Amino acid sequence: MNRMPESGDGPAGLSLPDYLPYRLSVASNHVSALITRAYQDRFGISIWEWRVVAVLGGTQPMTAQALVEATAMDKVTVSRAVRSLVDKAYVARKRHHSDGRSAMVRLTEAGRTMYDEIVPSALELEKTLLEGFSVEEIGQMMSVLQAVEAKALALTTQRSGDD
Repeated sequence: MNRMPESGDGPAGLSLPDYLPYRLSVASNHVSALITRAYQDRFGISIWEWRVVAVLGGTQPMTAQALVEATAMDKVTVSRAVRSLVDKAYVARKRHHSDGRSAMVRLTEAGRTMYDEIVPSALELEKTLLEGFSVEEIGQMMSVLQAVEAKALALTTQRSGDD
């Protein structure tokens, strides 16, 4: 990934196949497409809805704002996903006991059943996807991805503070 200009008199051109944000997006789209097969046809939920279910499946009930933070999705996307999941009876909302302006979102029994059915497929797909990588390589990949995520978050926070 050499981005240095050959002549030294201008910025390096963008090589999309070597551009990290593009590579991350493409990889994410392909991996998400694999996982989507485990739930979309069977349960009629979108990738955004699955992300909400996946987060709720591993935690206690949480507010929509906490879901925004946990899923790294924007408020509108989370709100639409939660509303759709409520309509499908996979999640329920209950007014927050100490903050009447927010609601706690939790999986319903049907949502928990769906989560419990999807997780083994998702984990099996992850296992298959990582076949051929050593434990060390997987650890390095996770560390690098976490570092990229942290750096991107820090830059986003820094830039929003500049506004």
